[in-house]
Amino acid sequence: MSKVCQVTGKRPMTGNNVSHAKNRTRRRFLPNLHRHRFWVESEKRFVSLRVSSKGMRIIDKKGIDTVIAEMRARGENV
Repeated sequence: MSKVCQVTGKRPMTGNNVSHAKNRTRRRFLPNLHRHRFWVESEKRFVSLRVSSKGMRIIDKKGIDTVIAEMRARGENV
């Protein structure tokens, strides 16, 4: 399963671990993803999404109906 937020599109980034001696080793910064079920009142059903915590805040702000409409306009299967 890919580590991509379905709402924001956030995906893993790469960077470095830096020790006190300034030795650098490659690492990945992963998004804070959660599998979350949202109740969609207009469809009378739950929708399960893989969202980051930022994506959950966007859903709280805009509403699940608006976010799902935007996702469907992008061509995502919801």
